[in-house]
Amino acid sequence: MNALSAATPFDALRGQLQAAASEFADGADALQSILLGIVDDVDRAGREPLEIFPVCHHSPASAVAMARRLREKQPKVVYLELCEDMAPLLPELRNCRLPVAVQAFASEVEGFPAAWAPLSVVAPITEASAEYQAIAYALDTPGVELVLVDRSSDHVFQWQAGAAGPTDPAAPPADEEAALHGDAVGVEIGDLRPRFAELEEHLLHHGRVRHWSEWWHQYVELPLGDSDHDTYRQVMLLIGSLFRRLAPGDPDRVRVDEDRERYMWTRIREHLAATGTDPGDCLYVCGAFHASSRVEEFGVHGSDTFEITPPGGSTWQYGLIPSSHAAIEAQFGLAAGSVSIAATQWAKNLRRTRVQPFRLAGQAGAGRKAAKPGKAVAPPVPATAEAPSDRLTGFLQSPPALDRLDEAELLGWSVEIVRSARRNGYLASTADAIAVFETSILLAGMRDRARPTPYDFQDAAVTCIEKESVPGRRDVRRLVEILMGGDRIGQVGYDALPPLARDVHDRLAPLGLKLQQRGVRRALLDMTSQPALRQCSDVLWMLRRLMPHGAARPIMGERELGKQSVQESWDLALGTHQRALIELGYEGVSIEQVLEQRLRRAAYAPNATTAQVLGAVEDALLHLRGGRLADELGTRALEVLATERSVDGAPEVLRRVRRLLAYYRISRPELPAWIESFAKTGYAHYCTLLPTAFTDEDATVRQVAAMLGFLFSMEGLALSLGCDRTQLDLAFAQSHPREPSRVALLWAARVQLGQLSRAELRERCDALLANPLVVPAYPRYLSGFLHALEPVPQLADFVVEAVSNAFARLPDPVLLPWLPTLITTLRSEGADLAPLLIREAGRVFPGRLAALDAWVPPWRTAPEAPAASAGAHGGTAGRAALLAAHRETCDGVAELLGYEGTWVEEAPAPSGVILAGRHPETAAAVEELLAAA
Repeated sequence: MNALSAATPFDALRGQLQAAASEFADGADALQSILLGIVDDVDRAGREPLEIFPVCHHSPASAVAMARRLREKQPKVVYLELCEDMAPLLPELRNCRLPVAVQAFASEVEGFPAAWAPLSVVAPITEASAEYQAIAYALDTPGVELVLVDRSSDHVFQWQAGAAGPTDPAAPPADEEAALHGDAVGVEIGDLRPRFAELEEHLLHHGRVRHWSEWWHQYVELPLGDSDHDTYRQVMLLIGSLFRRLAPGDPDRVRVDEDRERYMWTRIREHLAATGTDPGDCLYVCGAFHASSRVEEFGVHGSDTFEITPPGGSTWQYGLIPSSHAAIEAQFGLAAGSVSIAATQWAKNLRRTRVQPFRLAGQAGAGRKAAKPGKAVAPPVPATAEAPSDRLTGFLQSPPALDRLDEAELLGWSVEIVRSARRNGYLASTADAIAVFETSILLAGMRDRARPTPYDFQDAAVTCIEKESVPGRRDVRRLVEILMGGDRIGQVGYDALPPLARDVHDRLAPLGLKLQQRGVRRALLDMTSQPALRQCSDVLWMLRRLMPHGAARPIMGERELGKQSVQESWDLALGTHQRALIELGYEGVSIEQVLEQRLRRAAYAPNATTAQVLGAVEDALLHLRGGRLADELGTRALEVLATERSVDGAPEVLRRVRRLLAYYRISRPELPAWIESFAKTGYAHYCTLLPTAFTDEDATVRQVAAMLGFLFSMEGLALSLGCDRTQLDLAFAQSHPREPSRVALLWAARVQLGQLSRAELRERCDALLANPLVVPAYPRYLSGFLHALEPVPQLADFVVEAVSNAFARLPDPVLLPWLPTLITTLRSEGADLAPLLIREAGRVFPGRLAALDAWVPPWRTAPEAPAASAGAHGGTAGRAALLAAHRETCDGVAELLGYEGTWVEEAPAPSGVILAGRHPETAAAVEELLAAA
């Protein structure tokens, strides 16, 4: 070992770098230590008994090198940098179409701040990735063990608890495919990007590229695409060590990186000790950044001082969710289209190197040549005992290989992008295809490239075709991404879905639709001819309640309390929203269970309002057929109402209580106990808050009107249950609003209570119009009257009268400036009540324009002669005169009843003096009462 350490294959490279550091940095020790340290890192990793295979995240070069090395070495154990608790889920990849993401999800959080919930960790996997090649080899090769050695999902958040918290995702992408991962924390297998901003800017500037993905494609992917194993390995170790040594000293990130390396090496040594496996028969797949680690625990002979803490108490669920190229790019900050270009490069590398990749047998989209389970690969080539040679010197000193121009490929790209641009509304022609072809070659030459890359072609297409505007939904840059392979979107197969998702698909099977496919499917349900579809309708309405908008959207049909549709039409996109359906499976085994849990959680939340709890009651009745759960949530609504001290939710409370009360009255022989108690408590509660609400500036007129609506509509029920009407009278006696709309609302309420007549109300409105100082505020009075239609709907004709009088009496100089205020006030504050007002106006006003000139408003007609009210007995005298004038009718009725009688003339009504003489007892009693007083 000492002899090996004294003379290593990299001694010559060390001397060259030391001389270069002395020449260019005037002997500075900093540069010399960095350059020599990089070589030491490469040498150290290369001499490790356990072969370390450095990779980059979703790199085609890494994937090709991995497939080649696995067929050469055929290791018995593959250690993979991936969360160790995700191992049981990897065999389900064969039931999916890549790309997909392995997800760990925790909705019940323990040991972490509640604001972090729900916790979600995803690890996306594509076919053009080294990790997938390792997984496919290990799962389909007999006798090979796959061991995940990275920290668990719980440790991902444990190690971030001491820092600022979980990594905050960027702004949510607008593209639907880019949001497939949601706000999950991504686990990068082989993260390899400079963490030193000045270094990345320097590389981009001198590489003549725009972003890091293009630099990596040009200077790493293409040179390493067909390189041998030793060259690939040493170059990747070199890049990882360079980025590691030039990374800024962020203490939190450095701590997490080093703890991950300690964790992985500790797990590797534990497995080697437990199984007795020879390290030479193993392969350790990790990111190049971690392959050049300098922690004490590095290597199979490292120290065992690192202690792995146990997972927390959070309940983790695991599943596979669909992913896409755009989602991976958005999750990890890659350039748009880079993963699609990598997939295209992967196919080219396979054709050029003739390397046979590994694919899971039976996987959707896999080629026919995929190995069958149980079939071993070819025997390994006997490995020689030669020490690794220095391949870095030759790679660093050799000029870049000039890849000749593939004119046929570039011409095909140019023709296809013009054809695609035409389909998307661009005025592109053959001349544009020629221009794109020539410009691509020109840009590549300006950037010292013999062959245009997809990025050069993309820039040329944007320059020559897009010009100034984008006529369609897609711009030229997006069209090039589609041309290079498009945004492939994965799919999780039926067998890999959680039980809830499979249950949903089974229950919707009678629809006869391919709901696992992406896109919108139209479902037509005729429950009259096919009663079995009623169960499908129940499932769809619950999915609409639980899943994002667009997953299940009703086109025709409704579900309300007491109503059921006989025909429904739905737009279903369950395949597009497969991630949301899978995450529902983490919450329960059926959608009924998940819905019940969510309703309970919403009702018992600390900030739950009465309206929200009543909404949960209504949902329980609609989707779960009510019963015990609805009564329990109704009791909870009663508790929340008793603790509220504001009227913010009064309109929603009124609307929901009316619906629930109407439903219970028609569906049950008697009201539930909770809604009777709710009526009593609500009556007393709103009576108490009413005087304050009339003068509270924070309370709106609509909220006060809703309070009055609750009091008036629930008054009969509340009084029958033992409430006292005096509470309401005292509340109105203590109400003294000053704001015009609330004053009008109070007047209308008093009309309902009989404390104010319509004639008096009309006089007050006339006085308002007659006062020039009050006329500018008259629209606000009208707003109050309009809101009064909620508790007092019978005042609709009076509101029409008030508005008509304003238009009839106000002169144009006053009315015209005042009119916009009226319109905006009515629109903003009473839009939902305006239809009632319009309907009443249509009933009052004439239906034809010709009749308008002769039309007299009903409120201006002269009152009838007060003959009927001339005396206390005037009505009786009128009826007696009518009978005497038409004696035949009375005689016929008497004969029918078998009664014989004679007509007598009516005596004059006795006067008060005659009555007092006939009944002296009453007068004597009054006399005694007055004498006693």
